[in-house]
Amino acid sequence: MQLSVPTLILADVYVLLLVALLMLFAWRSGRREATLGYLSLCLFLGVASTLLGALRNLGIDYVPIVLGNALLLLAVAFNWTAMRVFAGRQPHWPGIFAGPALWAGLCLLPAFYGSLNARIDVLSVLTIAYVGVAMGELWRSRQAIRVSLRPALVLMAIHVVVYAFRIPLDQGQPFEATGRFNYFALVIFETMLYAVGIAFVTLAMVRERAELEYRQASLSDPLTGIGNRRAFIEHGERLLRRCREAGQAVTLLLCDLDHFKRLNDTLGHKAGDHALIGFCEVMKYRMRRKDVFGRIGGEEFACLLADAEAKVAHDIAERIRGGFADLPFSQSGMLSVSIGVSDTLRAGYDLDRLLSEADRALYQAKAAGRNCIRIAD
Repeated sequence: MQLSVPTLILADVYVLLLVALLMLFAWRSGRREATLGYLSLCLFLGVASTLLGALRNLGIDYVPIVLGNALLLLAVAFNWTAMRVFAGRQPHWPGIFAGPALWAGLCLLPAFYGSLNARIDVLSVLTIAYVGVAMGELWRSRQAIRVSLRPALVLMAIHVVVYAFRIPLDQGQPFEATGRFNYFALVIFETMLYAVGIAFVTLAMVRERAELEYRQASLSDPLTGIGNRRAFIEHGERLLRRCREAGQAVTLLLCDLDHFKRLNDTLGHKAGDHALIGFCEVMKYRMRRKDVFGRIGGEEFACLLADAEAKVAHDIAERIRGGFADLPFSQSGMLSVSIGVSDTLRAGYDLDRLLSEADRALYQAKAAGRNCIRIAD
């Protein structure tokens, strides 16, 4: 199979420019996602590098060799930067310019500039290094990113393999019209496919993460950061199904801060916000990972304790009440917490019924003078 290098260069410029413009449009029309901005810069630099590379054999070889390849390395460096920023880190500017600066410095050496094989080897190694660290940025942050990274990693791995084989196979005669297989033409073709692939894969990753963030925002309480009523119901019903299948009891604690309105009226809403956040901190230290906790109303919170009967849950509720009593507002007598308890032994594995039973127990705790715990009977 013969690939025409001039035709490939023309197609490469067209495709890279088109994808770069699409990425720029996506960056400007969205939330100014920095990942898309850096990737569009990568593609524009790729266009400039390809155009300069086409000036070979015109008597000004130093322009495509020195400047063109420096821009190519800068493009690969911004590909790394896009992945690094997507992983939640800041751009590493010394690292970005290290490769192009090293290339320009080596080109000042006559022995290096005059050796085509040495230039191919160094350019390939630097490209592999940049793509390799880009893969590393995604891999080391895979738990925090929480999106599908496999397509991007596979694309970059193929890119690394192509440049690794370029070292022994590229004969360094890109415009030679012979019947031999031209590896440089394959590099141009693969680079074009890589640019298209990495652009759309990155767009997909950015979109997937945005959807996750929107979903997380819809399920979390903006003040305390814990789950809201919708999240509590969604995760709570899932927990109840698991425990019913495992034959485990579940207990619901329904907590309400006593005299909360008085605190707001006396010290202002900021003091009320601190009290709500403080109560959530108390709860976090007394919950297990498998429990479900959420803010289901203004000053009302609910907690589902997995594999816990009412007697055990009562002890936990007492520790919660005591922990909240140690907070400054509670010590001054302005706040306390009343807790109603219900469990699956009495109410079954129906969340609505558990909430109803716990609400009745909470009402009994309020009627008994507040700052106490009552179990539904």
